[in-house]
Amino acid sequence: MADAALRLKSLFEQLLGTPVPVRIRAWDGSEAGPPDAPTLVVRNRRALRRLLWKPGELGMARAWVSGDLGVEGDLYAALDAMSELVWERGEDARTLAQALRDPDVRSAVRGLVKLAGLPLPPAPPPEEVRRSRAHLHTKRTDKRAISHHYDVGNDFYEIVLGPSMVYSCAYWESPDGTLEDAQRDKLELICRKLELTPGQRLLDVGCGWGSMAIHAAREYGVSVVGVTLSQEQAAYARKRVAGEGLTDKVEIRVQDYRDVTDGPYDAISSIGMAEHVGTERYLEYARDLFALLRPGGRLLNHQIARRPWQDESAYDIDEFIDAYVFPDGELAPIGTTVTQLERAGLEVRDVEVIREHYALTLRRWVANLEAEWARAAKLAGAGRARVWRLYMAASALAFERNRIGVNQVLAVRTPDGGNSGMPLRARTWN
Repeated sequence: MADAALRLKSLFEQLLGTPVPVRIRAWDGSEAGPPDAPTLVVRNRRALRRLLWKPGELGMARAWVSGDLGVEGDLYAALDAMSELVWERGEDARTLAQALRDPDVRSAVRGLVKLAGLPLPPAPPPEEVRRSRAHLHTKRTDKRAISHHYDVGNDFYEIVLGPSMVYSCAYWESPDGTLEDAQRDKLELICRKLELTPGQRLLDVGCGWGSMAIHAAREYGVSVVGVTLSQEQAAYARKRVAGEGLTDKVEIRVQDYRDVTDGPYDAISSIGMAEHVGTERYLEYARDLFALLRPGGRLLNHQIARRPWQDESAYDIDEFIDAYVFPDGELAPIGTTVTQLERAGLEVRDVEVIREHYALTLRRWVANLEAEWARAAKLAGAGRARVWRLYMAASALAFERNRIGVNQVLAVRTPDGGNSGMPLRARTWN
């Protein structure tokens, strides 16, 4: 008799101490759980072994990326339902040790071990980054981390991002608008905040596929230097620049921002790049950008932020994101970012919170990926495509639930005399 799903449901509920909020379909075809809920598909016993050997988020991620675990139905509803069971429970050794003191938990674990079969731990999926955390954020490790995320293939990113090729939060006038319009409006917003004028020099740090550089040069007549650590991005951006007839205005470099020495610049844009800098390097990042600005020059720092912890020393990097998406990426609270920018000598003049805008953006990216799933999986590999689908959908929910946010911080290298050059009513860009 096929009963693996019922056994799984019972064991999971015994282990977690709460009803399982999704339906379960097991490898033997059996199903159990709420009939109107999304279905968690456990395709083989190996999925259980992944969870047993690495309980919590990383084990779930390995099972998902390898294809051992899947979801049928509404992915967002499934992730939302499971978030409290997986992502919001403590996973450190102390928490697990405390849980295993409970006889019911030990009994459930023994039942899962019996159901999982052979106890050997499955190898992690090849998409998982394995490296020492002893050398974070050197130029060499940063370049390797950026390559892991961005050198997936420009054709793959064209599917996900659409024609705009902008890989950061868009700026929506309405949820019913197009992604391309919202991304154009975001670039336009940044140019207005920087108050760009013809003849100025703009440094675009982490320039991606060149969209900001092209928009600023074409619409505002500025000369732009864009820097990226991704060879694939740079090649794509240069081709776009040439196609726009802007080679006299835009230079795309494969260069670490720490190696830029041809300042001063009138303005700097850093859009979705500072998340890669790292906590220990952030003040250095801020000081480097300060040094590259002329007195009176402006910085627009567009960056994802996490919520502050009561005990900041207890914060650790998200296991799934670190292993599969952004190796060495770190999020900081917005207050920490503002403090570090001002410690570097910049004057912060405006902070705009656009959290809801990123949720809308991510849902559009997920829809783009799902609409061309077969082609995307062929281009990047099925495992990598599953990584992107999971991380973007989970991130959309995190923005919607106010677990993380995204902010645009406008700062000025205010001269010693105190004249910032800002208007009395600063938000003229609205």
